[in-house]
Amino acid sequence: DHHVNYGSGSGLQDRVAFVQTDPGQHDASIRLADLQVSDTGTYQCRVKKNTVAVHEVIVTVQAEKPATPQCWSEGELIEGGAVLLRCYSR
Repeated sequence: DHHVNYGSGSGLQDRVAFVQTDPGQHDASIRLADLQVSDTGTYQCRVKKNTVAVHEVIVTVQAEKPATPQCWSEGELIEGGAVLLRCYSR
């Protein structure tokens, strides 16, 4: 129907928009700006033509950024040798 249903009290009105100006041109993708933990939930795309097709996407917004990775190498750093590069993050 060329519109976004934001739900009640969701605060999405100013942060959601169609990627394409006219979603009737076969692309009803949306962009959600300034993600917040409260945006976690199930989002649904309903497309009506002759019939109705529905697809749901579960979005989980994490509160924290991943930790800075710890990286190191194992093995001798010599020409022709082998070295193992490792990284780990919590």
